[in-house]
Amino acid sequence: MTLTASRRRDLIFFILAAILVTVYALAAHFRAGLGFPLDDSWIHQTYGRNLALTGEWSFTPGIPSAGSTSPLYTVLLAGGYVLRLPYMLWAMTLGAVFLTLGGMWGARTAERLFPDLRGVGWWAGLAVVFAWHDIWAAASGMETMLFGALCLGVIHQALQGLAPYAAMGKQVQEGASFGLLSALLIAARPEGALLIALAGTAVLIATFGVDRRLAGAWLVGGLLGGGLALSPYLLLNFSLNGSPLPNTFSAKQAQNVPLLNLGLGHNLGAMLEPLAAGGQLALIPGVVVAVATLRRARQVTIPLRLLPLLWSTALILLFALRLPAPYQHGRYVMPALPSFLIVGTAGTLMIAQWGRNRRRSPAARILTRSLILTVILIFPVFALIGASIFALDVSLINSDMRVAAEWVNQNIPPEQLLAIHDIGAVGFFANSPDRPRQLLDIAGLISPEVIPLFHDPPAMLSLMRQREVRWLMVLPTQWLDLWNGQPEVWGGNFCLRFDAGGGMGGMRVYQFQTTGCP
Repeated sequence: MTLTASRRRDLIFFILAAILVTVYALAAHFRAGLGFPLDDSWIHQTYGRNLALTGEWSFTPGIPSAGSTSPLYTVLLAGGYVLRLPYMLWAMTLGAVFLTLGGMWGARTAERLFPDLRGVGWWAGLAVVFAWHDIWAAASGMETMLFGALCLGVIHQALQGLAPYAAMGKQVQEGASFGLLSALLIAARPEGALLIALAGTAVLIATFGVDRRLAGAWLVGGLLGGGLALSPYLLLNFSLNGSPLPNTFSAKQAQNVPLLNLGLGHNLGAMLEPLAAGGQLALIPGVVVAVATLRRARQVTIPLRLLPLLWSTALILLFALRLPAPYQHGRYVMPALPSFLIVGTAGTLMIAQWGRNRRRSPAARILTRSLILTVILIFPVFALIGASIFALDVSLINSDMRVAAEWVNQNIPPEQLLAIHDIGAVGFFANSPDRPRQLLDIAGLISPEVIPLFHDPPAMLSLMRQREVRWLMVLPTQWLDLWNGQPEVWGGNFCLRFDAGGGMGGMRVYQFQTTGCP
């Protein structure tokens, strides 16, 4: 494909991405008002706003913290506040850009893997853009689609190893480009390190079999480029919490420790289930055909050619083993979908070509055409269904977290310590640079000292009393082991003062009374 044709295709991907993200935002607006489908989205907005307005990396102004899982996304959000753009418009614009990048890199990756398959770039890019999980992620105000797009970027860059350059300098440049993208990937989400390890190993295997010097040059370039680009991320986290990773990495794992007792088989199925809801199921036959085709290549290049599927499998397995949290439509493993989609789309095109052969039986041609028609129709249908799902998710957050946060802002003095589980909406609507609020995050994102106490109710209560907590904000489904669903059992001191009564069960705000509840 010529450069002009490629740019024209990219523009079409952007127009489609912008339309789809806008449809999702409008669906939410007409149902419950503009908003985000996750409380964590408001965490990102709070960090981005504080960075832009105060120059601090903090959730509560004046108190530096490493509670942002994605420093790269925080910086991008801060740009909108610097430019004084409406934060919702900026977040949706970024989401459309990330979705476009996913389509662009998906198309180029498919063309590099299957250079002789006509139209594979177009169809692979469209599959990424129209997958409802990807649109949901793009409109969510989260880093999920940014991470998913960068994963495809890293894979695409790694696939340069299929055609090593004779010039050593060029190999160093390719390695440096891989290192730069890898650093951005880790700054988007730390589990990107797993893809980097897989991709780097696959490239070295492929190039080492051609010329050891080329492999060495690529490795030197990758280490230099990646090391320099990643150093700000590492220095930031070390300065904030003495660790190379954000607080969220350990906090989320500690919260979900009980789920690990359910076993790998159960957790693997739980992580796969939300990803099965969509057109990707119709691509499974195509994946089988594509894998069979890719395995016919030179043996040393097979790991590199199979890298997209290796990454999808590894990411899902990682979360099944370490953080089996399938909620919110499997958002932690959504970035496994784009690479699966491009391989499945390529294989489906191969099936279509096979079925067009007049020597095939009528039954074979009918089955082939039925599969192709199903794939073409199912992605737009699920994209529309996803809009209603997104609207419902936003309404749940607006009716619980956001309503309660606005009540807190109006009724609780900011100097009175509030213990809280979901900090996002409160951080944004009841905590600002000119009116910072005292918070104890019992989910551990900005208060890492509580992480060892997650499953020790007496110790958690002792800490809250020691800190002189005056208020407690939780959903009734959160931290049930701390009070068996009724905080009043803690000496009769936590008194219900507000119940959002929303769709998630109602976010509740309790007041701590030393003399007992009236």
